[in-house]
Formats: sequence, C-alpha cells, structure tokens
Amino acid sequence: MKRLSGGRFVRLALMAAMLIAGAALTPARADVVVQIDKSSQRMSVSVDGMRRYNWPVSTGRSGYGTPSGVFYPQMLARRWFSRKYYNSPMPHAIFFYGGFAIHGTHELSRLGGPASHGCVRLNPSHAATLFSLVERSGSGRTRIEISN
Repeated sequence: MKRLSGGRFVRLALMAAMLIAGAALTPARADVVVQIDKSSQRMSVSVDGMRRYNWPVSTGRSGYGTPSGVFYPQMLARRWFSRKYYNSPMPHAIFFYGGFAIHGTHELSRLGGPASHGCVRLNPSHAATLFSLVERSGSGRTRIEISN
C-alpha cells in the first residue's frame, strides 16, 4: 500500500470533511404517500411511512368520477382557476392526471361527501399544508393512491 505525503493527506482529509459537511447540510427528502378513499371521503397523508394527517375530502359526484389508481404530481400551482368550470378557484392545486387535481375549496360544508367534477377538494388550510409538503419533498418522491 502506498503512503500519502503530508500535503496530499491533508488535502484528501479536507475533501472528505467537505463532502460530509455538504451531506449534513442537504435537506432531508421525505417520501410522501397521499391515500384517498372515495368510499369514506377521507385522505390520509404519510411521510416516510408515518401517518401525519387524516382529512375529509370531496371527490367526484355522480356523473363526474374521480379516477382510481396510483398517480404522481404532474404540476403544482399555488393559485389556479378552472377554465372549464366557471373560473372556479383551485388554491394550492396539485395536478395528478390531466385536469384532475387535489386543491382547496371554499365549500367546506360539502367536505366528507362527493361534490366535485372529479377533483379532490380539501379544506384550504389542509390543501396549503399538503402543497408545502409536496413542494418540499418533491413530486418524484410523492405518490397519490386513489381507491374505492
């Protein structure tokens, strides 16, 4: 085994220390799983396998189904208005399949029952919390599962 000279050893030690310090400063990225159960009209949000939130939602009413399956966020929009449905506000929208999104609603009395044209509606404060979580973790580390 070859022995390093004093200067080379110091440079190598400094490079290793910088790599370790850089890794320590990199923010942790969490895996986020959003589970939506259409039959119970509930959303559960887990981070790194630990359940963090459980909220009421509104999914598609009769004639306007919310798709079932596994999806990933395609686009995030803090402020969005539906061009298709009367310029309706869709705050903190997380688009996951074509025009379908998870977003806030002002129709709070409808949460817990089907009411939308297919989107998943949330209380605006819950939508803001989810949006921030997905934004921080990244779309590639977020999975949306819609069932029943």
